[in-house]
Amino acid sequence: MNSLHAPIYLDYNSTTPVHPEVAEVIRPYLETIFGNPSSIHQYGAKARTAVENARSQVAALLGCKNHEIIFTSGGSESNNMAVKGVAQYYRNKGNHIITSSIEHPAVSEVCKYLETRGFRVTRLPVDETGLVSVIDLEKAITAETILITIMHANNEVGTIQPVSKLAALARKHNILFHTDAAQSAGKIPVYDLGADLISIAGHKFYAPKGVGALFVRDGVKLEKLIHGADHENNLRAGTENVALITGLGKACELALRDLKANTDHSRKLRDLLYQKITDSI
Repeated sequence: MNSLHAPIYLDYNSTTPVHPEVAEVIRPYLETIFGNPSSIHQYGAKARTAVENARSQVAALLGCKNHEIIFTSGGSESNNMAVKGVAQYYRNKGNHIITSSIEHPAVSEVCKYLETRGFRVTRLPVDETGLVSVIDLEKAITAETILITIMHANNEVGTIQPVSKLAALARKHNILFHTDAAQSAGKIPVYDLGADLISIAGHKFYAPKGVGALFVRDGVKLEKLIHGADHENNLRAGTENVALITGLGKACELALRDLKANTDHSRKLRDLLYQKITDSI
């Protein structure tokens, strides 16, 4: 294709390419280091070391303890694990969930499903810029509220919610707070949000598709979605996908290393695009 007519990819909020350094890290776990990380022989030990190293890399990006990271198949599973897991485990305390009207389907559809199972869901409106109001959230809280789930950054318009303030309000009322940080992790800081559960998706910041993680703060309990052996702190049964997990870990390491540079670069590109559009209209 003529370079003058080659498409320009502007859909990174949908997915990113795999970073070359991430691809390099993954390759050995597809070819030679193929052991089951639950096996006690040296093949398994090498795989287990890789998984735990990746766990520490993810934990560093989120600013949490290693054991608070649960590996998943991506953002959708992380969101399902968080919202369904909390709803089912804490059902004896209440059946009310608060969310926003602009959540990704990985949260909004889960809430719709839970409504068919006897849960009550309040969907907060947003203002003209896409922001949720802290005042609206406080008004929506009831004695039956067990979970608040509001995304960090919107995937369509880019609005960044005041998660720290929203989470602080939840904590004041002893309510668990979850945020879908799939669009923000690796792009802006996510290590001081105050949330009890945080979902991330690797393919939004240069890791492969099919891998993600859920931060579960110490003391938070979840009903399991996948039953079997006691993998991932006995929260997600199934042999870990070592190759993709190592890729996610490396992507988190790169994201943390380059966070300021990447943020500055994205801001310059945004401002340039805005300037060019306004100059042309």
